[in-house]
Amino acid sequence: MAITTKYRHQWLNEGIFAYLQVKLTEIRKHYPLINFKTINYDPKQPDHIHLLISIPPTMSVGSVVRVVKSNTSRELKQKFPFLKKLYWGTDGIWSDGYFVSTVGVNEQTIKNYIENQGKEDSGQALLDL
Repeated sequence: MAITTKYRHQWLNEGIFAYLQVKLTEIRKHYPLINFKTINYDPKQPDHIHLLISIPPTMSVGSVVRVVKSNTSRELKQKFPFLKKLYWGTDGIWSDGYFVSTVGVNEQTIKNYIENQGKEDSGQALLDL
């Protein structure tokens, strides 16, 4: 699953991401059937996160997305006041949409893709225009 910040604001950093990981782990306390296998973000693209999640067939993808977005939005706004100010008058900190793909291929392939986001571009030359 990939979710983006509302308006593609680029506020994700190492500290916020570390706190986000803690909050996602806490979600498991209330929803033990949701298993976060990989949680990742690329510092060069601080406007979205990638998650590899295992959910039971009794839960819909939409309900899991709703749980993840609503809980993390509330917790991050409480911990980081600048987010409350940045998104004043809006419902949350995440965009309305999301990307989800089911794992029909090798799960390890998907996990490697998520973990290596941004590494491919890091070796390319940058041009000043």
